[in-house]
Amino acid sequence: MSHSTYNKLWASAQAQLRHLLSEERRVQALPPEASRRAFLQQLSGFFVPYARVFRQLEEAHDQVVHAQKRRLIRRTLEGVAGRLLELRRGMTAADGREFHRADDALQDAGLTPADVELPVPRHFLAERAAELRAREALLRAALGARPAGGTGAQEEEQEEEEEARDGARLLNRSAAVRMLQVAERARQGRARAEFVRSVQREEEAMRRRRRRRGMSRAAEEEEGCRDGAALCIQRMWRGHLQRRRTRTEREEELVLLGMAPGRRRASSRAERAAANEERRRRERERNEAEYRAAVAAATQDMAEAELRHAKEEATDLIRQWAAECRDATGVLPDLPEEQEGGLALIFAEDVPAHMREEEPAGAEEDPAGGEEEPGFRLPPSRFLPSLEAAQKTYAAVWQNRPRPDSPTQRHDAELLKEAKTKEVEEEALRQVDRLMREELANLKAAMGVDAGGGKAKGKGKAKGKGKGKRGGKKEKRDKDLTAHRSVESLYQELVAEGLLKQPDAVTLSDYLGSFSDPGTARRQAGAEPAPSAADVRQLVVLDAVIPLGSQAVGEKALAAKAILLVGPTGVGKRMLVHAVCQETGANLFDLSPLNLAGKYPGKSGLQTLLHTVFKVARLMPPSVIWIGGAERMFYRKVPKEEKDADPKRLKKDLPKFLKSAAEDRVLLLGTSRDPSGADLKSLLKVFGKVVLLPRPDYAARHLLWRRLVERAGGTVTGALNVGSLARLSDGHTQGQIAAVVRAVLTEARLQRLPGGPLGAAEFAPALAAATPVTRDEEALRSWFAKTPQGKAQSEAAAAEDLVRAAPADAEKGKGGTKKAK
Repeated sequence: MSHSTYNKLWASAQAQLRHLLSEERRVQALPPEASRRAFLQQLSGFFVPYARVFRQLEEAHDQVVHAQKRRLIRRTLEGVAGRLLELRRGMTAADGREFHRADDALQDAGLTPADVELPVPRHFLAERAAELRAREALLRAALGARPAGGTGAQEEEQEEEEEARDGARLLNRSAAVRMLQVAERARQGRARAEFVRSVQREEEAMRRRRRRRGMSRAAEEEEGCRDGAALCIQRMWRGHLQRRRTRTEREEELVLLGMAPGRRRASSRAERAAANEERRRRERERNEAEYRAAVAAATQDMAEAELRHAKEEATDLIRQWAAECRDATGVLPDLPEEQEGGLALIFAEDVPAHMREEEPAGAEEDPAGGEEEPGFRLPPSRFLPSLEAAQKTYAAVWQNRPRPDSPTQRHDAELLKEAKTKEVEEEALRQVDRLMREELANLKAAMGVDAGGGKAKGKGKAKGKGKGKRGGKKEKRDKDLTAHRSVESLYQELVAEGLLKQPDAVTLSDYLGSFSDPGTARRQAGAEPAPSAADVRQLVVLDAVIPLGSQAVGEKALAAKAILLVGPTGVGKRMLVHAVCQETGANLFDLSPLNLAGKYPGKSGLQTLLHTVFKVARLMPPSVIWIGGAERMFYRKVPKEEKDADPKRLKKDLPKFLKSAAEDRVLLLGTSRDPSGADLKSLLKVFGKVVLLPRPDYAARHLLWRRLVERAGGTVTGALNVGSLARLSDGHTQGQIAAVVRAVLTEARLQRLPGGPLGAAEFAPALAAATPVTRDEEALRSWFAKTPQGKAQSEAAAAEDLVRAAPADAEKGKGGTKKAK
């Protein structure tokens, strides 16, 4: 597609965003919603269009090649992502559910659930390609230097990796044999065609020679009979070719419509579109490099005289402002703190600071004195101000800019100059800030001596210094145990110990399954619909991938820092952990109790272990800390066979280290198949969010059977009734289905495929040997109902339309917003 297409996509997203922002302002001015159900519909009515805007902005950010446009799109994209997290948190606070359906909002917008499924932003990996390559090289070097010995778990892991590599080699050999067969058949076909053409040329030459020397009538009749026979054969052959071509086209049409199984061929148009997208990405990188060079050149061109001139102007204005405040109040004012905006607040308005401070204070007194009206309100936002600012920038700079679709799509020099001028002014304010604080402090000290109050102010300063000393003591207490070592050496040590691992090559798209049937009607009838695989993917993208991949969103979104994935064996818990690492380029630290057995013994060893893991995780973000079998860490009673492994050794110290990394891009992911053996209170003290993963539904199983058979080298034909397999495997998990496919599609069976296509009966014995997980799933649901999330969900379902005061999470969000201000 062209530049114009993606500019129009960006403009469409901005228009929708402008409407959403105005609608949010209108709704926030209304009284609170009394009905819980109506409030949830209100939130979903915002979530669906925001999700659609997110998809459009992500596509535009990936394909727009203009460097300055991409920066604004990036800001808007991060703001929309943060608002989506806030809306989802509001829905969870209202009904206690982690999985939500927006069927009514989708129906009103004329969309399908797939139209608003959130993709993983591609810039998470694209912008860190060089860093990820260097990290992968470091990991491979560390794995190459890893000692040959190890524990039984390490040997078992190495055996599994070798088996996987052997399977990959077998698949590669089969693919190579098929490729050679196709090439040989093509060569033989070309040889036969050339032979037929040579025979035809010889016959034509002989026919010409006969005509030249004159032929008898009988010979001519005989030749005519031969020509008639040749025409008859040609007619029959052409009819056969046309019938075969028609049959092939009909089969391809049925496959395209989803009415028949088969492999789709890659369309040449799709291939051209993919090649064009890749070409645009290369052009985008060239433009980005050119823009960075222009920024560096503009920085050098900024003369020292301009910075000095800006400092002089800022100093004069600050002194004038201080004099006005002194004349109005009789005392010298205090400069705003840096976290509150610093000197920029003084230049924002023309009124003195003491007047600006009094007005908001008076405005906040009225609402505080009255009682808050009960009901449900939209959750407060930390991202709406940035979205509104980005919207204003788009309207002022890009909306009506001439030649928006220029083929060159180079950066705008005037905008670059304006941006650098602002940077010079900001740098001047930073330098002036220190000088003005010293000057005001000296003036206040002099005035305090004349008035006899200098000692009190001196005490205040000493008090502040005392705080600094206490802060220094805290830093001394939390000393760096590995200050003498580089991060690379710590990284290699963790790899050698088997605590830092290479994530499996899986993505969220490999977690197969589509959205299930609409669940709103079932909820209104009193039945809770099971979440689908697409619902799980959506939750993982919102709660794990986006906060980890985007630092701007992770800092302000207040996302969960510890998530526990619960489900029967084979539902994909471990796969989702590895997929999160692959989608965000995160390090994977395996602190599972069984993996820690015998490593870093003793109390000092445990402190060194946690310190090293969290230090590397903070300095090389993002990072995922995985605890497989998380229930072992919180056993009520440790089994005899596991006492030697000491599975509870992390229980006391891990929460402290996790709290110290609250502001870093570090996520704790736990997986558990039997959490009932753990102490519930201790478990939930570490893992603030519990996600119960479901077994696959019919649609997911149907897709699983087909994809897994094809990936294993098999062919799905009409002889293989995939629908029957999907019905027979009800109650089984994704892992069990994959194991059945591997057991049936051996190398010997793959070699017999040309003579005997696969049938559903071949999979039945192996499937019958697998035990369904229906009872395990029921036990997990009963356990989940005892958790605070399960209780909140039950209470919300029991009191669907009761009026309630503002949600607790909303009050926390307000407090967080005030703190941010």
